Parts: sequence; structure tokens; C-alpha cells
Amino acid sequence: MKRPAIVKDRIQDKTADLTPAERLLSDILMRDYPVAGLQSITKLADAAGVSTPTVIRLARKLGYDGFPEMQAALRDEASAQIKQPILKREGWPEGRKDSPAFRGFAEAVFDNLNHTIERLDPKTFDAIAKCLADPKRQIVMCGGRITRSNADYFFNHLQIIRSGVTLLSQSPNVWPQYLLDMGPKTVLVVFDIRRYEADLARLATLAKERGAVIVLFTDQWGSPISKIADHVVNAMVEVPSSWDSTIAINLIVEALIAEVQTRRWDKARDRIESLEEMFRSTRIFRK
Repeated sequence: MKRPAIVKDRIQDKTADLTPAERLLSDILMRDYPVAGLQSITKLADAAGVSTPTVIRLARKLGYDGFPEMQAALRDEASAQIKQPILKREGWPEGRKDSPAFRGFAEAVFDNLNHTIERLDPKTFDAIAKCLADPKRQIVMCGGRITRSNADYFFNHLQIIRSGVTLLSQSPNVWPQYLLDMGPKTVLVVFDIRRYEADLARLATLAKERGAVIVLFTDQWGSPISKIADHVVNAMVEVPSSWDSTIAINLIVEALIAEVQTRRWDKARDRIESLEEMFRSTRIFRK
């Protein structure tokens, strides 16, 4: 029996339709779900940096008569929910003498993983895996100044599993020649977290105009590319650092690599075996 849609499900279903202010508000709700929604409408609006009418509009957009009805739904969930976080803070291994800085950073990362998993729509994950496993599709990947490493990591694994995978150069000057070959059978995978890069947005727009499917990996606030992307993965990236953490993004990437390999195992196995034979022949690696 299918469980009724909870507030979190409704937020995920409506993500593409939310305004920037509503996205800020939904992020606050999801970051400490469902407890964040139990405070007063004024405090919730202040926490998200939006107006109280925005809170009311979001509630109605999610299918509730207003904020009181949405809050009642959240209250019911809170009373029934048993949280099972990846690592509870009070459950940190006893006797460890980690520095406060390391422990604080690690706890922030675990929180990011928890919230990213909570926000990930299973339908979105499956749809992305299906696209990436389709042998008729050409996969093109790109990332920004920080997320280039995520795109490179994804590319290195996916090209072993299947053919037809391309990693774009870091220089936007050569992107037009790749755009020439993009079309309805192209899947453009873009990594873009704050500070969002104009070049990536322009690339995604031009690829979309040529009929390409856009898969976006972004942060909790959402790159502007979210507005045109077919599939969006929002991962939590904030940590106590001047830099954002992409560990939660790589969690989803590695899960997708495993799923694509499973879906294409017969073909992937042949490619992996052939690659290993090439390694043996060229003696790139030591025995």
C-alpha cells in the first residue's frame, strides 16, 4: 500500500515550480525536517529571509489551504517519525581524541549526507540512471572551477562502463564544436554550485535549445540552470570552511556509477575485461 504524500514529498515534486524565495524557504524546511516547520510563521520566514506571504504561497502551492494546515501535517510527521541519522553526534566513537576542528567538520559533512539523502527523489535518481545507461545516448559532462573534479571523477568511471562519454575541456572557447553534435540523444551532465558560473548556464541553454537532456548536480539553493534542467540533484554543501564540500554530490555520483554498471553489466563486464587486458599488455601498472 502506497503511503500518502508527506510534506517532503510534495516539496520534491514541486521543486521545479518554486520561485527563488520559495526555494530558500523549502531549503530551511528540509534542512531540519520536519522540526523547522513547527515554529511560528514569522520565525520561519525570518529564518529563510523571506516574507510571511511567501510561506503562505508555498503552503498553498504544496496543496494545503494555508500554513496552519501544512504545519499540522508536519506536526503529525514529527510525532510519528523515528530519525536514524548516519551518525548521531552523541554516538561519536567513544575514546576518540579528534581535534574539535576535525570533529566539527566531520559532523557537518554527516549532516549534509543525511539531508541530501532525505531530499533525493528516487524517481529522479532512477530517471538519471536510465539516461546514463541508454546506449543510444551520447553523454557529455562538464563542471565549474570547483566542481570540475566531480565531473572528471564521474567521467573516468562512466567511460569504463560504456562508450560515448565525453568530458568537456575547461576552456569555454572550444565548447561550440561540441554543441554542434548535440541533439535529442545527448545527455549533458552539469555540475554547478555557488558561485554559479555564467558559462555553464549559457552552455546548458544552448544544449537545451538543440534538444539535449540536461542533468544538473547543484547545491541546496539551486543553480539558475535548475530552471531548464530535466533532472536536478540538490546536495547539501555547507561546512565550517571558506570552501563548500562536494562529498554529498559524490555520494550520489558513486551510487549512479554503481547503478549504471548494474544496468549494463553484460556490456560493462566485456569493456572492463578488455581494459584490464590493455593494462597488462602495456604494463602501465605494477604487478
